[in-house]
Amino acid sequence: MSNEKFSYKTVSYPLLDKIDSPEQLRELPESSLKDVADEVRNYLINSVSSSGGHFASGLGSVELTVALHYLYDTPHDRIVWDVGHQAYPHKILTGRKKRLETIRKAGGLAPFPKRDESEYDTFGVGHSSTSISAALGMAIASKLEKTKRHCVAIIGDGAMTAGLAFEALNHAGDLEADMLVILNDNDMSISPNVGALSNRFAQILSGKIYTSLREGSKKVLKQMPSAWEAVRRTEEHVKGLVVPGTLFEEFGFNYIGPIDGHDIPALLATLKNLKKLKGPQFLHVITKKGKGYSLAEQDPVKYHGVSSFDPDEGIKSTEKKANPTYSQVFGEWLCDMASTDTKLVALTPAMREGSGLVKFEQLYPNRYFDVAIAEQHCVNVAAGMACDGLKPVVAIYSTFLQRAFDQLVHDVVNQSLPVLFAVDRAGVVGADGPTHNGSYDVSFIRCLPNIVIMAPSDENECRQMLYTGFRLDKPAVVRYPRGVGPGVEIEKEMTLIPVGESRTIFEGESIAILSFGSVLDIAKDVALELNATLVDMRFIKPLDEKKLIKIGNSHDLIFTIEESVVEGGAGSAINEFLLSESTKARIFNYGLPDKLLSHGSREDMLAEAGLDRDNFHSFVQSKLELVKERLKR
Repeated sequence: MSNEKFSYKTVSYPLLDKIDSPEQLRELPESSLKDVADEVRNYLINSVSSSGGHFASGLGSVELTVALHYLYDTPHDRIVWDVGHQAYPHKILTGRKKRLETIRKAGGLAPFPKRDESEYDTFGVGHSSTSISAALGMAIASKLEKTKRHCVAIIGDGAMTAGLAFEALNHAGDLEADMLVILNDNDMSISPNVGALSNRFAQILSGKIYTSLREGSKKVLKQMPSAWEAVRRTEEHVKGLVVPGTLFEEFGFNYIGPIDGHDIPALLATLKNLKKLKGPQFLHVITKKGKGYSLAEQDPVKYHGVSSFDPDEGIKSTEKKANPTYSQVFGEWLCDMASTDTKLVALTPAMREGSGLVKFEQLYPNRYFDVAIAEQHCVNVAAGMACDGLKPVVAIYSTFLQRAFDQLVHDVVNQSLPVLFAVDRAGVVGADGPTHNGSYDVSFIRCLPNIVIMAPSDENECRQMLYTGFRLDKPAVVRYPRGVGPGVEIEKEMTLIPVGESRTIFEGESIAILSFGSVLDIAKDVALELNATLVDMRFIKPLDEKKLIKIGNSHDLIFTIEESVVEGGAGSAINEFLLSESTKARIFNYGLPDKLLSHGSREDMLAEAGLDRDNFHSFVQSKLELVKERLKR
């Protein structure tokens, strides 16, 4: 017996090397699928540990992915993944395994399913809870177009907390659509139900004899309303003793499960039965996040998204960066503020770690509320808290706030409630790509009345703006980017910033640069070279109108720069105001371009967007030349 230590770096892939498409997978005997799954898992571990990316979720979905592509005629049959964290095995089996090490990098594979990347990616995703709606749309199209295809949605247990998922279930059940919803459950309390009995029970419930009896009985008994109601209730009670499916049955789905999502024979047997059934079907599978990699099984949060690491050693702790991230600045401010104000409460839609709330939850568990993936509810419940005297702080990513726009308008702004929104990931995010770039929040919030919007240019400004927004008796937003700031000293003392007050960094002549938020350092370099006036605007709403009138009348050219889209952005606000005041200055706006940026590092994406010193300098110079040319005429 060899004493040689196992190493992921030395594993081979005799089956996977021959699979470049699901068609080739389907040529294999069922008996080899467990070996295929083992190879996919090892390939995933080796690739993602080298490149970085989403890790634990994909490890938990390997067997399910193998079974689905084996039994369904993809891409003719539609498989829709929710969010996409769990879709790396899907990419491996659909001709992209050799490029998996490029995932999330500039020019490489997209981090999530993307329609223009592969015909097997039937629906582009990134945000959660969209899969059931999309699969239902495809099922309706299949019926109307008579294409006779199966439509399957795979949704994680976290994504099932969103209202959108239940809206889709309600509609699908009402239509009696031919579709399958698979709940990939890796963290629910019913896990102990998994085992031989549950697997066998699922096969019975999905089998032809049971479903024939069930549907035949319904047709007869519905002619006798009182008898039908009694039998229906009895069926619910009997099934409720064995499976937790009554809720989904009430939506009109035939609930099957829970079954072990790592047991390929059980998956195959159940899916084969479900393929024969008409109407909406719901399969509940139990999986383990991080399955097959013990370190990820023990700490799936740590291994959810990873940078490169040695798969044989696992993630090693590294020294923290000298500069705190903006998320950490927010987290420290929140704890400091909570220690002085007992009315403060913090809410987040399932972004505890990302938003910097871990310490706050530990210190103030009774004042911390993770509402799960339910952004609309998060904003609405914060409004309710504010109505009765609490001071809610909503920690939310820019792109997730998009999903709660109506609540922001209807429930917070219309009632002028003092809710503070700490908007993280405002601007270019990087590896997660266009679904997560916080490009639009300025445009969709700026149009709202009676709200204050601030954009800090450094860590200390962020802390003071959060304090200022928290003390206002109206809605307030502080938007800040992902990652670290310039590294300024953060003042422990919290100081109110007069609302709408900018700060002048340099006094220059003829040219003025008005900077909003994170791009101040870029603007500084260009302003120094051109002897331009530089103003850190601080407030997107309200603007420093007195300062703007003065600059508009004393300068010939004004350039605005921001890390948000130009259309409807902060620069547009400057245009609107100065045009209404009929000042003499010409205005040029610079920010994120009117296109979907791809994915890569944050630095890659800023360069693609042109938000760096060289590109901004070139933009300013080109406009100076243009103005000179026009003056000659």
